[in-house]
Amino acid sequence: MKICSTIGELNEALKDRKDRVVGFVPTMGALHRGHISLVNESISNSDITVVSIFVNPTQFNNPEDLSKYPRDIEGDSRLLEAAGADIVFVPGANEIYPGGIDFSGPIPRSVGSARHVDLNGLDRYGEGPRRPGHFEGVVEVVSRLFDIVKPQIAFFGEKDFQQLAIIKHFTKELGYKIEIKGCPTFREDDGLAMSSRNLLLEPQKRRAAPLIYKSLIEAAQIARSAPHPPITPPELADITTKKIDSSPELKTEYAEIINSLTLQPAESWDEEAITLCVAVYAGKVRLIDNIKLR
Repeated sequence: MKICSTIGELNEALKDRKDRVVGFVPTMGALHRGHISLVNESISNSDITVVSIFVNPTQFNNPEDLSKYPRDIEGDSRLLEAAGADIVFVPGANEIYPGGIDFSGPIPRSVGSARHVDLNGLDRYGEGPRRPGHFEGVVEVVSRLFDIVKPQIAFFGEKDFQQLAIIKHFTKELGYKIEIKGCPTFREDDGLAMSSRNLLLEPQKRRAAPLIYKSLIEAAQIARSAPHPPITPPELADITTKKIDSSPELKTEYAEIINSLTLQPAESWDEEAITLCVAVYAGKVRLIDNIKLR
């Protein structure tokens, strides 16, 4: 496995890529089995697997969240080598944002390289209004990484449901010839969605956190009731919120039932594809999850 810290080193490592499929797994490090499942998917579908580790400042609207984000490059590298990754790209901020980063405002911004993409309302609900600037940062860093790595396939987890939809959208809008492959959410034995942020949970908060997925499962059972659910999507979202908040260790920021394609609120069960998305605070740690209802 080759570890590259500069674009020049990465290009050298990929110099024999002709007629070979390059699979790409972008990460922010602090890797867990969910990340490794993406690497395994890439290995199964590609000739060369590249994994990037870069904690991107421009998608954090909370400086404290950025500073506390877990980092373990050595541990991550060992996991990736054991998994069979071919190349690990660990760039500094100057490689991704050669113009620098402006930290003077509430949201860090790269200098002179921002890409503006019409997100077509995909950021209007869910994470969008709660994390202003977040998805602009995602578009910016992922598009920059696509330009650098030039993969044929890129792999992303379905836990970040809204992010996955936005990445698929901008990939098409910007004309990238890259297949975006969503991979199922990996979970702990008790149902908690795997996340690098789980490492920051206090013990009592960690014990309470599985209630999130349990509440999603119960909501899915109601939504799939035959012949028709007894309540509306907004009512079910409210029930889910109350269920999660029944634990004194958890506080729901939002529970929204949305059209899986447009990401707009679902007011009835007549829509073809529907997903329930939640964001929940366990103390200071913010956890997200989702479940397909239809």
